[in-house]
Amino acid sequence: MRRISLILLGAWILLFSRPGVSSPEEVSWRDISSGNNDLRVVLVDPDDPRLIYIGSQSGVLKSQDAGASYRSILSVRGRGRVSLLAFDPQDKKCLFAATQEGLFFSSNSGAEWKRLFRGKDSPESDCTAVAVSGNRIYLGTSKGLFLTRDKGRRWQRAAGEAGNSPVLAIAACPEYLFVASVDGVFKSEDKGESWFKVYTALPFEATKDSEEDADNGDEEPVASAINWIAHDPDLSGQVYLATAKGVFYSNDAGKAWQHLTDYGLLSKNVKFISTAAGSRLYAIAGSGIFQFRKDRWQELSLGLAASSPRFLTRDNRGSLYAACKEGLFKTTEDGPAPLTGGEIELYSKGEPAIEEVQEAAIQYAEVSPEKILSWRRQASRRALLPKLTMAMDRDLDRTISDCIWGTSGTATTPGKYYIGPDDETTYRNTSWSVSVSWELGDLIWSDDQTNIDVRSRLMVELRDDILDEVTKLYFERLRVKLELNNLGIEERRKRLEKELRVRELTASIDALTGGYFSRKIREAALTKR
Repeated sequence: MRRISLILLGAWILLFSRPGVSSPEEVSWRDISSGNNDLRVVLVDPDDPRLIYIGSQSGVLKSQDAGASYRSILSVRGRGRVSLLAFDPQDKKCLFAATQEGLFFSSNSGAEWKRLFRGKDSPESDCTAVAVSGNRIYLGTSKGLFLTRDKGRRWQRAAGEAGNSPVLAIAACPEYLFVASVDGVFKSEDKGESWFKVYTALPFEATKDSEEDADNGDEEPVASAINWIAHDPDLSGQVYLATAKGVFYSNDAGKAWQHLTDYGLLSKNVKFISTAAGSRLYAIAGSGIFQFRKDRWQELSLGLAASSPRFLTRDNRGSLYAACKEGLFKTTEDGPAPLTGGEIELYSKGEPAIEEVQEAAIQYAEVSPEKILSWRRQASRRALLPKLTMAMDRDLDRTISDCIWGTSGTATTPGKYYIGPDDETTYRNTSWSVSVSWELGDLIWSDDQTNIDVRSRLMVELRDDILDEVTKLYFERLRVKLELNNLGIEERRKRLEKELRVRELTASIDALTGGYFSRKIREAALTKR
């Protein structure tokens, strides 16, 4: 009971705690796009959050009043989509814009621009990522990675496979460089002079999310399991990789990768990932924006009036910015009032309580504590039963002695001789024995008790795992129902995703309880009638 109580307490704290602005119940969003939409990227001046740069399908716009108004500072002819905006870390007035028509540079906060790079063909001109370190600029294109050692005067293709694989994102750490490409993740330890692969991309089919982006007028999605890469600014060697199979991370600079839990995400296809000071981690999955906190993902986009977020960044005051197809949105701290206990009970009305669901899961898996007690009782009673030994000895034997006997003959009369049994002995002996013995020492301890200890430890571990899983699923389902109720009728796509998530969680709980959860809900519905 103590174990179950601790699990319940942790689940309620996880679901309804409100530790600051990061709690999903407190995050609300404000539209600061001023009518601009179909945005790809946003860049906020770290020293002055009033300065905002946004990249769209046709160029770059700038706001100097925190999004109240914008003006165009770069219009790109032809295919003008802006894929990424970046500052020079040493001078925030120096601005880089990676576009489909090459890499553009401004040394005066966007007042004037010049093109630093243009490829030999369209794929090579399609710039997708850029990172700056001193005089070196690392540029990702749809035809591979390029670098310059003199701030853009001369360019060369990166050595090896990295120079020929379409680049998706670049993460520039103090000691390392990471490039996420269609074929995998490449790492450099010598400022881009050489590269080696640390993660291989698996074959991947375009997801439904990618197909919807293409229907919305985007470019044909690249068939890659990798979507984005980012590094933790506070932890050296901590790297995160957004993929179609979830988020992977490495805490040893790419030597080994581990899968980060998907618990709380609407979709495993994580399209974008972002890090911030304080080891904060954000992701875009499906139509939602999430933050990783306390071993789970928490959705932050419940109040976001957009269904297609594409890029995230955070300013020095802790506000999040989301560049979306519908515009630019910024988080604010004033959110809805917290739910009361009575309101929470309304969402679980007509459903079995968590204690009932846990008990059903334990019984279905046959891992109840009573089973262990039964084993111990049976083992102790076994010592009271005697050891019964029965034996039978049967002797079957026959002895026959042969001899020659007869009469001696004469000259005229021959003698007669006979050969035959002279003596015959037969034995038919049968004996029985029965013995009864007790091992009275087994009343105190026996080898069976040791075996039970081993099996009971395994059973307790299994029961704890089942309790943890079913408790997480139960409260995750309740949380999604709360989120679903907060969505407007017009947010059709988000409502559909939440409804599908509720059904998925219901099916998972049924799998752990043998259908008990849904069965009790149906019984409660019939009782109401």
